[in-house]
Amino acid sequence: MTTKTVLICEDEPLARETLRDFLAPWPALRLLGEACDGREALERIEALKPELVFMDIQMPELTGLEVLQRLQHLQHRPALIFTTAYDQHAVTAFELNAVDYLLKPFTRERFDAAVQRVLAEEEAAPPDTLLRVLGGGQGPLTRILVRDRGRIFPLAVERIEHLTSDAKYTVITSAGQQYVVRVPLQDLEQRLDPARFLRIHRSAMVNLDFVESMQADEQSQLELLMRDGTRLLANREVSRLLRGLAL
Repeated sequence: MTTKTVLICEDEPLARETLRDFLAPWPALRLLGEACDGREALERIEALKPELVFMDIQMPELTGLEVLQRLQHLQHRPALIFTTAYDQHAVTAFELNAVDYLLKPFTRERFDAAVQRVLAEEEAAPPDTLLRVLGGGQGPLTRILVRDRGRIFPLAVERIEHLTSDAKYTVITSAGQQYVVRVPLQDLEQRLDPARFLRIHRSAMVNLDFVESMQADEQSQLELLMRDGTRLLANREVSRLLRGLAL
């Protein structure tokens, strides 16, 4: 069995002990060491090159978010799970590509679900394989498998309201929920029904069935108001296309 090396970065002794106890039953995880503040965390990550880091957000010297921001330039970037007593940083954590966000006091079951997510991502099939399996390789996709709090379930494509992405991940919004999938938006675009879905700029696509209205801004680009209240700006080319289609 392949093992994944782990570093604990936590300033509270009791929290470090809890993480050690929760790690112990996992033969796939090997603890390399611990750090007690943000600066030490950064130094030990750069020196030991762990594959997985459990990181508190509120730490002396540097916060966990500051540590992660300073790691962005490194070729070696470990998978990271934040551990914190505060939930206001969750959005920022996921924008920085954290794998999970454990809110203290978390249970062993919640810890195990986070670990399973890390290991599952490592073993996941590449995006082109996922799309072939889900869509049979022919025609538009009708469903996508998504993860949510340790579960995997099919999401009907017609229920997707809009999609946003960076180069590697795509955030799918549906019925007030957001799901992160490890497939680039450009790959999904090739398999989504063009009669329903429109790529409005490099990092966003909308389901036209969920567009409430469109209004031009001062630069004549159309701002799309989605039914969930999200506002997305179309680029100039798409804005011209949409205006030309209006009756």
